[in-house]
Amino acid sequence: MLGSGVLDIDFIEELRLRRWARENYVAPHERDRAWHPIILEEMRRKDGEVSEPVLVG
Repeated sequence: MLGSGVLDIDFIEELRLRRWARENYVAPHERDRAWHPIILEEMRRKDGEVSEPVLVG
């Protein structure tokens, strides 16, 4: 997303937004569409992680 031309933010700010998204994760139906696109993207990534089964050897 960084350098996409739509939102020019520096790498540190992107990391901050991604961290915020993980620490403040909410279910998809509770998300505000006005949130920064990087926050929404990171929450979607976490959605995928939650739905993947964990295999324990």
